[in-house]
Amino acid sequence: MNSKFLLFTIVFYCLFSACNSSKKENKKLLDDQLITFKEKIKSPKDMIWVASKTFLMGAKEGDNLAMPREKPAHNVYVDGFYIDTHEVTNAQFKAFVAATNYVTTAERPINWDEIKKDLPLNTPKPDASVLQPGSLIFNKKATGVVSMANYQQWWIWKVGANWKQPAGPGSSIEGKDNFPVVHVGLEDALAYCKWANRRLPTEAEWESAAQGNNTNNIFVWGNNKQDLNTNANTWQGQFPTTNNSEDGYDYISPVKSYPSNEIGLYDMAGNVWEITTDLFNVNYYKMLNINEVLKNPIGAKTSYSPSNPYQLEHVIKGGSFLCHESYCASFRISARMGMEPSSSSDHIGFRTVVTKEMLSKTK
Repeated sequence: MNSKFLLFTIVFYCLFSACNSSKKENKKLLDDQLITFKEKIKSPKDMIWVASKTFLMGAKEGDNLAMPREKPAHNVYVDGFYIDTHEVTNAQFKAFVAATNYVTTAERPINWDEIKKDLPLNTPKPDASVLQPGSLIFNKKATGVVSMANYQQWWIWKVGANWKQPAGPGSSIEGKDNFPVVHVGLEDALAYCKWANRRLPTEAEWESAAQGNNTNNIFVWGNNKQDLNTNANTWQGQFPTTNNSEDGYDYISPVKSYPSNEIGLYDMAGNVWEITTDLFNVNYYKMLNINEVLKNPIGAKTSYSPSNPYQLEHVIKGGSFLCHESYCASFRISARMGMEPSSSSDHIGFRTVVTKEMLSKTK
């Protein structure tokens, strides 16, 4: 979220020989397909193994919706890992809170002295009535939108909105155990990961998972944009005022409501944005040597967005139920946006990953 957006939320995110190379490659393939008897690691419940591979990260050829921050495309190698088959759900997050008594950032008192450190100098202090715990919710009654650059027209800072009350006071998640948990920030996701012996994916890991068995798809289902409505929960109609719900849902949907990708992962496009560990820098790809294959990249060293020069931001991936071609078109694998760590909303969630090494340490 840029600084103006944050203020708004307060007020309303070896070469060796050919023989040796062949042997190493064969061993790598075996490691990806099997967990050795020596390790004796059981495949985690509700997680899918993503085999190590080299793939094309960033904007693909023929993707006319790609943005400058997704370019240039570059080859990346990522080791194998397990990833959740779907976003972390309300039921899963509820179990975490019950076990730890954790309080999310959206539920905590707001400290203006801390917040203003990340805002432009002399930013006026908002009225006390809005300096209360809360989060962003989408304005379902948005009308008369004048400029698509003014996102304040379709976002509302809702006092009392949090993961248990996603639409604000009076709302609840009763009967929605299988919906993605929302109104969680980076700190909340990391706390859940620590409890569950998991971690958040890097952006490269996320894209590797979204590609599945492929290496250069534009979408998780292939390269045909016409298949969007049957494969992802996104916006149809005129954003942000009219949603025709051609995909079956007006807003957020239960996990696994749409087909999985080839390796069994659901909702890698649409529904809710997913948090990664990488810092968001619009110039990061331009600083890379595209003639080299990056191995397990962890992203930019610094965060930078011209629209948010005062804030630290992390990369979020996959788009959400609000994505539309006329606005962000972030239902593509390479799409990337930034989220300020303490920000939260009703269209951002997360999923976790774990490696064999992490699982070994719990034995």
